[in-house]
Formats: sequence, structure tokens, C-alpha cells
Amino acid sequence: MDSDGTQDARGTHASPVPRPAGPPEVPAMPPRPPRAPATPPLPDGSAFLSWLRAPRPDAAPGVWRFGHRPRPAEEPEEIPTRQLLSGALIAFLVGWLVWSLLQNGYLGNWWWVPFDLIVPDAWRGGDSDLGETGTFIVYQGYELLVALGIMIGAARLGRWGEVWRRFVTPRFRRPEAQEARTAPVDDPAQWNELRAAGAADAAERLATEARSGLMRDVDHARILRAWQGVRTGRHSLATFSGAVLKDGAAACLHPSGERDLPARLARHDLVTGQVRLGTTVDDARNPYAYRGTGLALGPDLLGTSLVAVGPAGSGKTGTVVRPLAESLCLHALAGRAAVVVVGAAGAGLGPADAYDVVVRIGNQESEYDLDLYGGTTDPDEAAAVLAEALVGDLADPHPGSDSRRSTTVLAQLLGPFRAVHGRFPSVPELRQLLDGAPGPFAALRQGLQEAGQESLLRELDARERQMGQPGDVGGVLGDRVALLDRPAFAGFFDTSGQSRPFTLKALDHPVRVRIDLPQRGHADASKMLARLVLAQFTASVAVREDRSLFACLLLDDATGVVTPEAVRGIQRLRSGNAGVVLTLRTLDDVARPLRGPLLGATGCRMALSGLTPWDGQDFAEVWGKEWTEARDVTDRQIIAETPAGKAVHMLRRVITGKAPTARAVTVRQVERERWSASELAHAVPAGHAVLSLTDVKGEHAPPLLVDLRG
Repeated sequence: MDSDGTQDARGTHASPVPRPAGPPEVPAMPPRPPRAPATPPLPDGSAFLSWLRAPRPDAAPGVWRFGHRPRPAEEPEEIPTRQLLSGALIAFLVGWLVWSLLQNGYLGNWWWVPFDLIVPDAWRGGDSDLGETGTFIVYQGYELLVALGIMIGAARLGRWGEVWRRFVTPRFRRPEAQEARTAPVDDPAQWNELRAAGAADAAERLATEARSGLMRDVDHARILRAWQGVRTGRHSLATFSGAVLKDGAAACLHPSGERDLPARLARHDLVTGQVRLGTTVDDARNPYAYRGTGLALGPDLLGTSLVAVGPAGSGKTGTVVRPLAESLCLHALAGRAAVVVVGAAGAGLGPADAYDVVVRIGNQESEYDLDLYGGTTDPDEAAAVLAEALVGDLADPHPGSDSRRSTTVLAQLLGPFRAVHGRFPSVPELRQLLDGAPGPFAALRQGLQEAGQESLLRELDARERQMGQPGDVGGVLGDRVALLDRPAFAGFFDTSGQSRPFTLKALDHPVRVRIDLPQRGHADASKMLARLVLAQFTASVAVREDRSLFACLLLDDATGVVTPEAVRGIQRLRSGNAGVVLTLRTLDDVARPLRGPLLGATGCRMALSGLTPWDGQDFAEVWGKEWTEARDVTDRQIIAETPAGKAVHMLRRVITGKAPTARAVTVRQVERERWSASELAHAVPAGHAVLSLTDVKGEHAPPLLVDLRG
């Protein structure tokens, strides 16, 4: 079927699936009128400028960089608060006591010796050249210097500077959003790069829009993306400048005409591309540099794929999938990404207005259909993808299993059918062919004979010989196809051109797609369709022309989806600037031989609260061990040998109620699991998760305890 995701839908003649050639080119189809912004811009643009100029220092993977203040890698030895304050107070009292003793002469007059050696004799006494007032000032000035010296000594002894930094300075620290109101030397709001390239008029127009509050974060990201196209030579400087001078901050719009989402639930920073998911807990098990920092994900981390495991109610959809879907939709509006979100109907994956395409499988009011064959015209490619969807979960991880034989069986039918009819078979037609119905086979044979397709006739003959033989998988394929040949799916997966099928071949463009799977009464069909989407996704992103566009598939509830071929496909996504996000209730939903390969193929792994010890064991194995310092403390009772010692020990026992002991501390290096299965199962609080990260450059973060509500 030659669908690319832009054909008309069931006679509705609605707007096409957005397929921009890339900003700043004008889309081939007229865009929809823009929706009113979710929040009106400020008249002076101060909030936008403060956001744009906020510091975003380089940080470790997963750190929320907006307003981040780097911390040292190792925790400094911090004096306990009680000890610090008591020491400061004691030092002050000691200094005061020394000064009082000096003033009252209890320590003698030796401290006046420097004064006598330095000050001339003419300055001393009431009849000096300075007069009484001058003499008083000289003497008081010397006493002040001595007092200042005593205070400095007491301050250093009592660590007054540490007291000031720890308890006083934080009270006067301004909020992070208000720290950068003054324009930096290289002000991003001035678009200096455009000025240097000769587009001064366009830069001035954008700077004016930013100051007046007419520019949003999506506009800034979208125009930067268009400017990257100019730098790489895909678009001309004249075209870009003309679009900016004409439309200002609304230049280079997404074909949908939208400049923002209807609503935002998470915190986003489109300068770094991050979305904040929570806060790293200030816990001893977390590295010191991460403690208390925001935890955020972006395309640089999602490019290595993410798997999140947690029971129902642990927050997989609301705290992980929904924010990530929201972030990727914003990236799509900026021309940076293409996103496909798959989940059950009503799962809370965002409003329909936040997407360009919403496929509601099983809902007859759905505007879009799903292409069963992924938009390809190659029978072998279509057979491989369809076989993975139908029986991929039945294949074991060894070559020559059901998946390969199923691909051959389907190719033996799809090739001849397309040669005769010019299209691939619909679901009922494919079911009849797999069941070996004599009528369709005879008609197919006659069509091939009339067309002179001898090679395809041999394919059809081979399929007829295999039917009914031991080991033939045609019956299994027919049973699986029958799950889609139900009244609820009537009108879907149409190949005659009467529907509006969406195909994942459209991921060459910044499209936002949501696919709602049927759940009630069609659980097996939903798993099969999820495998189909994943197989089509991994096949499509591998042959994209423009790999600068990040493509991501978010699959809420990947039960029954992980297959040997799916794991191999996930391993190949990083090189294609793509990634997947999979959520599971338990790793038991994945075949035992595939659990290790799945966790190894994904760079980001998340274990949410409520995990079982068996699932925790798999995470503990993949996270490995680390060397840590173990301290063994031993209390040994002290035996007194002299009468005086025995008397002292008896007195201590009466006062403290304990026998006198001596403490021995042994420090040694041991290798322990970063997170044990028991800790993952019982020590992760509700609303928290343990998350390890790896970015596309290979930098990684160890397992972090994260508060997803922070």
C-alpha cells in the first residue's frame, strides 16, 4: 500500500498529517489557524528574557541544568551544626574574656609595648602637639587594633566564616529565576550569530519580539532549528531572513500552525531540551554531586532508550510517560523531533489537541487508520514486520525459529497478491489465504498465470505444498490474524484506499502521533498491535533520510511486546538518532531469556517503588557492584587492675549505668551491590524511583534515588 500518512480519511477531507519539508520553507498544505496561547505573554517580556538568560552550566547526565549550581564530586567534611555553633560561641566568649583581662590589667601592660615603640613621644600626654582629643584618638585607635586582632583570631578559631556561609548567606540568596535579569555579554536575546552572518535586520526583529513579550520558548527553539538549517545549507539565508522579517516570532511555523501545547503539566527547558521529572534525594546512596539537584531527561538520554518497571499505581504513566510525551510534542512543534505515543484509550497521555494525528483503533469515529504494512511496497519487508507483530512473542531467541518461518509464509502470499491486485490484502483476505480457502487461492493463481508471473507462481505453489504439513505455521498466523478480523475492527486496516491510514514512514517530519489501543475484550489484539507499531518504528527510523530529527516511540505498558527481534531493533536505534520508552508492570511480562538483553539494550533503566524482589534482582545484576568503605566497630570492656582504677570504673558504672568500654574501629574496602534486590523492593518510598542513565555520548550516571513528586 502506497500510503505515506497524508491521504484523505473516510470521506472527511480533513487536514493532512503534517509533513513539513523543514523550516523555513512554506508547507505544501495550508496550516491550520493558530490556537490562542495557553498563557498570555507579559507586556515587557521580562519573564521570557529572564528564562532565556538564566545560567545553564554543563552538568552530569540527568541534572536539570536550568539555574543549576554545580557541587563538588566528593562530599566535604562538614562540621556538625551543634559543634560548629558551640565552637563559634566559645571562641567569642574566649575573645571577650581575653579583651576584658587586658582592659582591666590582669594580664599586665605588655600589650602596650608595640605602642611605645612605634608612637613618637610627642604624641603622648595631654600637652602633646596633637592635643587631648588627638591623643585620645591615638590611644583608642591602638586599642581598637588590638581588639580587632583578638576578634580575627577568635573568628578563625571559631570558624565564624563557615557559620556565615551556612546560616546567613542562604537567607539573602535570590530565586534562580531572578538572578539573570541583566543582559550577559553574549546575550542570546540579541541573536548575535545572525548579525555576524549578515542577517542584522532579522536579528533586530527577533530581539524586539523578545523584549516586547511576543516570543515564547517554542518560538525560540523553532527559529534556532531553522537557523541550523541555514548553517547546514539546507535553506538559504535570504529565505530565512524573509520569513523572520515577515512573521517575526511566528516565523517558520509547524504546519499545524501551533506555537504551544494546550496545557503543560511538567517543567520544560527547550534551550537544553530537558523536561524535569523530579528531584534527586539527598541520600547517602546517591553521589554527592547529584544530591538535591533536579532530575531531567532529554533527547540526549532518550536516544539510548528507557525502560521503566513498576506495579500499577507506581506512577509510570503520570510521572514518566506523560511528561516525556509533553516534552517531545514541544520538540516537534520546534521542528526538532517526531513522536509516537502508544497506550490504552483513556490512559491520560495528553489531550487530543496536543497531537497532529490521533489513531483510535476500534473506535469508528477515529479520523485516522493504521497502515498494517507500514507503508512499504516491498512484500518481503512487509512480511517481516507483520510476522514480528503476529507471532514475534512465540519465537525463542535462537535463529531459525517461528519468526523467520512466519516471514517466509507471509512473503509467499503478500508478493503474489500485490502483483495481481496492486495492493496488499486486507485482514479478511489475508485470513482466508492463511486458512487455505480454495476460492482465493484459485483466483490468485489465475491472476498470476494471466500476468505471466512464473516466479510468483512458484511461491504460491510452495505455500500450497506446505499447508497441512507438520510444522507449518500458517495455521498459527491465521489464528493471530483472526484476532483483528473482528466486528470491532471493521473498517480498520483497510488497503483499498477508502480510509486514511497513518504510516510511520511519516517520521521524516516533526509529527505528533497518539495511537489508542483497545483494551476491554481485546487484550491480545492490543499486544499484537503494539508489537506492530514497535516493529514498524524500528524499521522506519533505520531508513530515514533526515536523521537530525530525533524520533521517539513511547509505549505505555509494553506487556507482550519485547521479543528477540524487538531487542535487536532497540539496539540499532541509537545510531539512527531515535529511541523508545517502554513501561512494564513487572519483568515477568518479558521472557526470562530476554530480560538481561532488554536491560542491556537500554541505556536508561528505572525501577519504581513497589518492585518485587525478583525484579529487583535483575536490576541489581545489571547495575553491578562498587567498592565501598566498611567500618566495623567493636566495643571491648576495660578491666581495671588497681584499686583506684576499680573505684573509678565503679563510679562510672553508677553514673552511666554501663560498664567502661574501649571502642575499636576497623576500616576496610569491600565490594557491594549498588542497590540490592531487597533495597529495591523495600527501601524505595512511594512516589520514588531508582534510575540509572546513559547518554548517546557514552557518559553515564549510577543508580540514583529520585523523588518523582519533587
